[in-house]
Amino acid sequence: GGSSDPKHPHTLREVQTLLQQMQDKFQTIFSLIGTLDEMSTRIDDLEKNISDLMTQAGVEEFEGENKVKE
Repeated sequence: GGSSDPKHPHTLREVQTLLQQMQDKFQTIFSLIGTLDEMSTRIDDLEKNISDLMTQAGVEEFEGENKVKE
């Protein structure tokens, strides 16, 4: 007596622990994806702001000159 059944190497508790670890990993991955998504949105906003600043500074005039030559 006393020995655990070799047919069932994984107890329910071990399986639950494994599932909990997987869940934690997935949550970490999802939060990383969310952070990346947020960063890409901020980069898009930055690009818009930079192009607006360039327009205000008259940088687009140089592009316009190139187009006039055609």
